[in-house]
Amino acid sequence: MSKELIEVSGLVFKQKKYKDFDVLSKIMTAENGIFTLLIKGGLKPKSRLLPATINFSYGNYLINTNYCGLSVLRNYKVVHQLEHIYFDFKGNAYANYLLDLVDHAYADYQPLGKNYYLVFNALVKINEGIDNEIICQMVELKLLSAFGTMPEFRHCVFCDASQGIFDFSLQLGGIVCKNHFGSANTRMCLDAKTMGLIRTLALIDIQQLGQINISDNLKQQSRKFIDILYEQYLDLQLKTKKYLKEVL
Repeated sequence: MSKELIEVSGLVFKQKKYKDFDVLSKIMTAENGIFTLLIKGGLKPKSRLLPATINFSYGNYLINTNYCGLSVLRNYKVVHQLEHIYFDFKGNAYANYLLDLVDHAYADYQPLGKNYYLVFNALVKINEGIDNEIICQMVELKLLSAFGTMPEFRHCVFCDASQGIFDFSLQLGGIVCKNHFGSANTRMCLDAKTMGLIRTLALIDIQQLGQINISDNLKQQSRKFIDILYEQYLDLQLKTKKYLKEVL
């Protein structure tokens, strides 16, 4: 299949040397998913392409592709960079973990749809200095569906109750209202504030997220819950996750 020249809008992440002077970079796009760009001559001192493909650069790129394997970067248009993430080691660690997470959730060239905007907007907020941990937890909860599993956070797994006091059952895969606590022998016995935060992060749009003022203790409790979800429902051993734990 011959390659065609197309324009994509996306965000570049991950770079590594390829052959003598070439570079391979991952790019995340909405319509064409995540794939690898070959940047020919990217390591040469006068390369005009490499500055536009530094990690956390985003914009419009002209590429040759046949929608499998490597695509080749030919040119670019307007390109910006999330500079704070690039230079801040904690923001960088969070961003790399989230991008690694979505990279593992999708096959190459598989459209990301709404999850492209979820992750991109999350990176913008991290770049703006908004609570990294809460942004990360929100994305983790929402990305579960991309891995083929989505716990029920909207209403009780036994009834349609969507308001009140809830707990969570790993075995049943969702929240349990107070009236059905006795029916769920495997519930996690989470306190109301933790469950309330988790449901909020799982259900609201990231663009609706306003000023964040959440105690460290509450964030720690929700973090423990999300880690348990990922351990129980997914088999992921990401180096970026390990590194994130080390820098926090």
